[in-house]
Amino acid sequence: MTALMVSMMALVAGIKDRFESEKGATATEYSLLVAFIALLIIVGVTAFGGALNTWFTNLGTRVGGW
Repeated sequence: MTALMVSMMALVAGIKDRFESEKGATATEYSLLVAFIALLIIVGVTAFGGALNTWFTNLGTRVGGW
């Protein structure tokens, strides 16, 4: 009976270590950070894309006129 009890304790300790490990949490935090930055870039390009296109078009027309 003692060997079975030791095996069960080892199994419980192994499962507990897997749940307390923070290796996966770091990867999840970095992936959320990358997704947030990508979302900000997409929103910025969408918001300022038309105005930036107009500005470069006007700049090209002025330079072409020189």
